[in-house]
Amino acid sequence: MQSFRTEIENPIVERDILELERKIRLFQEGKVDEERFRSLRLARGVYGQRQAGVQMIRIKLPYGKMTVRQLRRIAAVADKYSTGKLHITTRQDIQIHYVSLDRTPELWAELEKDDVTLREACGNTVRNVTGSPLAGVDPKEPFDISPYAHAFFTYFLRNPVCQEMGRKFKVSFSSSEADTAFAFMHDLGFIPKIKNGQRGFKVMIGGGLGAQPSHALTAYEFLPADQIIPFAEAVLRIFDRFGERSKRFKARFKFLLKQKGLAEIFRLVEEEKRALPYASYPIDIELEDSIQLSDPQSIPEGKIADRQQYDLWRSTNVVEQKQAGYLAIKCKVVLGDFSTDTARRLAQLVETYAGDDIRLTIDQNIVLRYVKAEYLPYLYTELQKLDLANPGFGSTADITACPGTDTCNLGISNSTAISKVLENIVQQEYPDLLHNTHLIIKISGCMNACGQHSIASIGFHGSSLKSEGYVAPALQVLLGGGKLGDGQAVFAEKVIKIPSKRGPEALRILLNDYEQSAQEGEYFHAYFRRQGKAYFYQLLKAVVEPELTANEFIDWGHVDTFAPQIGVGECAGVVIDLVATLLFETEEKLKWANEALSDQAYADSIYHSYTALVNGAKAQLVSKQINTNTQAGIIRDFDTYIVQTGEFQLEADFATLVYQIKEEQPTKAFAEAYFEQAKAFHQQLVRARSNVQLTSN
Repeated sequence: MQSFRTEIENPIVERDILELERKIRLFQEGKVDEERFRSLRLARGVYGQRQAGVQMIRIKLPYGKMTVRQLRRIAAVADKYSTGKLHITTRQDIQIHYVSLDRTPELWAELEKDDVTLREACGNTVRNVTGSPLAGVDPKEPFDISPYAHAFFTYFLRNPVCQEMGRKFKVSFSSSEADTAFAFMHDLGFIPKIKNGQRGFKVMIGGGLGAQPSHALTAYEFLPADQIIPFAEAVLRIFDRFGERSKRFKARFKFLLKQKGLAEIFRLVEEEKRALPYASYPIDIELEDSIQLSDPQSIPEGKIADRQQYDLWRSTNVVEQKQAGYLAIKCKVVLGDFSTDTARRLAQLVETYAGDDIRLTIDQNIVLRYVKAEYLPYLYTELQKLDLANPGFGSTADITACPGTDTCNLGISNSTAISKVLENIVQQEYPDLLHNTHLIIKISGCMNACGQHSIASIGFHGSSLKSEGYVAPALQVLLGGGKLGDGQAVFAEKVIKIPSKRGPEALRILLNDYEQSAQEGEYFHAYFRRQGKAYFYQLLKAVVEPELTANEFIDWGHVDTFAPQIGVGECAGVVIDLVATLLFETEEKLKWANEALSDQAYADSIYHSYTALVNGAKAQLVSKQINTNTQAGIIRDFDTYIVQTGEFQLEADFATLVYQIKEEQPTKAFAEAYFEQAKAFHQQLVRARSNVQLTSN
């Protein structure tokens, strides 16, 4: 680690990386238990793969924006530490695979040289803030949401409020009412609006996919732009305090919203306002760097071999920007996978013939911006060489799919190989659908919806089925999902489970039926609801009925007989005293609170002190085998089982001590006093534990 200590200019980032290196060492020495170590590394973008002994690294690119320098840096890192392959995710991140755990701190340090981070790309944090890929160039947008998405990303990165929540929290910014960033399926979704000349956002709250998709509720029809970050911080504080922590599948914000109701969430938001560091947080839209535009000395001739194919590509993959004279090129990336060699050649094209503002998309593609019309023929021929000029961007032939069983621990059946088969069917047999951007196919390897199958016109997720005592790979078919615009959508409904190898047959039946029976201009989600779920069940029932053949017990892309299983577990560690670990972490939080005091970051210091108090109380409750499902529950139960029994002496009750965080403004005086109280509480806990250990000995 010494080799890059002086190469990281930002001391906060350097400290972060060194902390990861230290925790890896402690974990390997058996001094940090596996569960706690997992939480730390996930919050640093390091995710265990299905394959033992290697990690997936998720690179966080806010709203999918990337410069040429950053793309080259990512390619160089992937070559040095991984396999030279890059994968675009549905949250506009880039993932690389097969990385040794020991090398992750060094890898991270390399990325940070060009301001690329791993921080909070995974784990129970605010995940990557997603945004419409045409933001800033979209002719239909009220204003460019990019500075607002960037401010949101920056504000909550490393923010102590959202480091160890019960579950992840997802945020999106759409560029217009077309809602191309899917506000309806996010914990917080923002859609730009202008009211009486003022910029603001429609705010959606509590959406989510997974096994139980939930449509977000409208929190505000219009919230002034300077209020979005204070509102979001209040919501995150509430989620951190009241969100479920033990029952993983009930731990998303959507469940807390359902439990408490929107009115109660708003009441709690009002309670938090006094504690917030900002009552208003204006966002400087001039802070965005100006985009460096290309100015080539000459324009090479683009020799178009197939004019009809070029015209098709131009009609489906090229759009006019709101900036006169400029075009945006939409590059279709099959399943989001491309090589580092392709990345470098693409970077050279962008540097010479486009604006230095590459955007990754939610459907795993790439958008090049600020391209002049005269460059188009040449760029087309060059993109063809990179397999990035396939027509049908965002169409039926552009299938979204998660990695599935290729690398993911949770994958049940293969989602990538079958996606390629289905894309080929659409391209070859249904060429008219290359223009259809409303009939969308999405595939996930399991029910967790990383491939967003719940919002697809035709969705599939990996599953299994039994036949004559054997298990075969299967696809759950979901139909009728779709985006309606302005924060509204319908979710796909489960219809039938079919053997995976019969996916192509099912797709042909569905497409033929839609082509023959849908009304003029009727979208698939409307057609599905007009015909009804039972109609489609009967339509696809014939796919299931024939007996399975031997080949159908082998999954797509495999040669061995299918065996459903969770992938090989992550790196094993020695399980140590959890109470001791919690107390050790409390010391760390107190250290961070003190450092924040020194930096005059009083709100941060207060929140670190708060989490130290709660963490210490959790340690005491865990030692008595009392459930610690929520922070609010920990605070309540510490009073009930520890303070009121006389086991622990406090001037008042624990709730009064802790909830000062809601009553006091984040001043220097309160931050200092609160820190001293948290430190004294921790010292009392340590003494109590020492006495117990002495007694037991």
